[in-house]
Amino acid sequence: MAKDFFMKKAVTIATENVETNSGGPFGAIVVKDGKIISEGRNQVTATNDPTAHAEVQAIRAACKVLNTFQLTDCEIYTSCEPCPMCIGAIYWARPKAVYYACTKNDAAQIGFDDQFIYEELALPVEKRGIKMIQFCPDNYDLPFRTWKNSTNKTEY
Repeated sequence: MAKDFFMKKAVTIATENVETNSGGPFGAIVVKDGKIISEGRNQVTATNDPTAHAEVQAIRAACKVLNTFQLTDCEIYTSCEPCPMCIGAIYWARPKAVYYACTKNDAAQIGFDDQFIYEELALPVEKRGIKMIQFCPDNYDLPFRTWKNSTNKTEY
């Protein structure tokens, strides 16, 4: 019963987002202890922010509400299987589960195809479509050395 309720909420958010012309057909919620902690909707075009996907928006909002950078005891319900960027954010947030409705293949059929990103990630850096070139000025690794030696850091 609860899973059905939460998924219907994510789908409703996605549908309303399309109906109000606020962004793409994606909605997500974060749930903790059976309560909705946050909502997210795709706002890429509304905010001119390519990272404003529903899952990322919901994760950001949940972390603010819970005052933490990890969602260990939370679940994410999303109207569609997360894209590679959102999968990365989800793994960093560490929820205990993600439930999704539509698949990435369903999304591809309406023009949201992220298969090229999966293919790009599998390529060696020098063969990717966007040039990625390592450039190392003096002391380029100073932030990493400073982090490694710091006794006053919050690990994550």
